[in-house]
Amino acid sequence: MKQITLEWIEKAEGDFVTAEREVVVSQSPNYDAVCFHSQQCAEKYVKARLQEASIPFPRIHDLSVLLDRVLPIEPQWEILRDALESLTAFAVEYRYPGESANEREAREAVAACREVRRVVRGALSLDV
Repeated sequence: MKQITLEWIEKAEGDFVTAEREVVVSQSPNYDAVCFHSQQCAEKYVKARLQEASIPFPRIHDLSVLLDRVLPIEPQWEILRDALESLTAFAVEYRYPGESANEREAREAVAACREVRRVVRGALSLDV
């Protein structure tokens, strides 16, 4: 595996661990952060797969666009479209005043993230 792919995976795992840890805290949970890190984990995993296949991608957070880039080599990933689309908004939506995530949204974001992580890690022959 390419070194740069491993770096994307390492960054994705950092976001995954943060989202998983924060979604279960009982005192002062930060659901905004859970949603953000779930989105970031999924984004970095898709970019890792693109990187491994030497497919260029723009510096964007739109997971549907990234999915469209990877579909020629991973057509079965179309099943991830709903999960990726649900996560896309979390790249910026809750990072600024005016909107906040609730527990349900945070749990749904983590679930979508887990699914994307499972599929991408499998495609990269990594333990799930």
